[in-house]
Amino acid sequence: MDQPQQPSNESTTVIDDDTQRPPAADEVTAEQPAFPAEAAPTEPPPWRPFFEDPAAEAPRPNRKVPAALVAAILAAGLIGGGVGAVVANQLDDNTTTVSSTSAGPVRTVPRGDGDLGSVSEVASAVLPSVVSIEVSGNGQAGEGSGVVISADGKILTNNHVVAAAANGGQLQVTFNDGSKASAQILGRDPQSDIAVIKVDRTGLTPAKFGDPADLVVGEQVVAIGSPLGLQGTVTTGIVSALNRPVSIGTENGFGQQDGNTVIDAIQTDAAINPGNSGGALVNMNGEVIGINTAIASLQNGGGQAGSIGVGFAIPINQARQTADQLASGQQVDHAFLGVNVAGATPAGEPVSGAYITDIQANSPAATAGLQAGDVVTRFGDRSIDGPDALVAAVRSQDPATKVTVTYQRDGQTKTVEVTLGTRSAG
Repeated sequence: MDQPQQPSNESTTVIDDDTQRPPAADEVTAEQPAFPAEAAPTEPPPWRPFFEDPAAEAPRPNRKVPAALVAAILAAGLIGGGVGAVVANQLDDNTTTVSSTSAGPVRTVPRGDGDLGSVSEVASAVLPSVVSIEVSGNGQAGEGSGVVISADGKILTNNHVVAAAANGGQLQVTFNDGSKASAQILGRDPQSDIAVIKVDRTGLTPAKFGDPADLVVGEQVVAIGSPLGLQGTVTTGIVSALNRPVSIGTENGFGQQDGNTVIDAIQTDAAINPGNSGGALVNMNGEVIGINTAIASLQNGGGQAGSIGVGFAIPINQARQTADQLASGQQVDHAFLGVNVAGATPAGEPVSGAYITDIQANSPAATAGLQAGDVVTRFGDRSIDGPDALVAAVRSQDPATKVTVTYQRDGQTKTVEVTLGTRSAG
């Protein structure tokens, strides 16, 4: 339902609270300098949040599938190393791009304590806490998903699901038992793509929440939502990667794309499609560990994006912190570093890390002694291979957190402790 916007190769990445391309009022901005012609990267791969637009094609169980999907495999030449990328046409809503190859360290400690035992048991436990959301406003209409977070009617979802209803539009929630209720928006944060809505109803079943820090690559997960308008759909897969920097489009109060933001995502191969946005990614304990937000798609010449087994969810700890502030009417606080970064030097030389082009005065970075020209290679225990990796790493932290930053200056590797600041959105 949004007009997708192709991300520019010459973009600016903010690396603090609200990382946007081009930069908004964020904490850290990453400027992408021009590349030498022989090293110029191809167009970055668009990915899409899942938000069904009935105006384009009404969701139906017998939905017509395009006869052929064309996969364009490109050498993206992303800073920090070349990578093969799957490219999608502009298929539905916001453009989403995996703009870094980095992911968090692979954890292999097995889990299982408290497992419900089967996907059917997980589905039975979680389905009462997942809803379908119908949205209309500003000449647009669509469907998404949401997760009940309180018995008195508060529901967590994506901002891009409800943005079209922010200025006089309508929201209708359908529960797992088939009952319906109108809803209102309590708050939205485009920079984290999180929103909270509320229905005038009590006695709801809030979801149980897990700790994404306990996730391990390869463990089984379940996705629950309303893909293509098919309410209460359950799919299963594994955690494919952790701490994946993913750039997605942001939406204003008219359902229009007005920039990009970077999320620190959980990657999964569980099937998620347009309409799954705002739904639950769940562990085998029946605990929500992520909010499904975006997927990778193959190029198919137009129409809706579809699952190819590469999906992304916002970790629930980050989503809940934002949701709690929105639900209470507070401004949303984001961690703040205070640097502008790029993936190459001003001369166009690529670097293995995030090149600092500018330091904001009196910022945490300035106080810690970081300088323009430094190349950040680690942030805490996370390797940094490009600007978006640093954006996602900062975004994953709470304000006032102390983090050890590793950087290169004049050919030498140095470390410094930085106390992150606070930047309020809205």
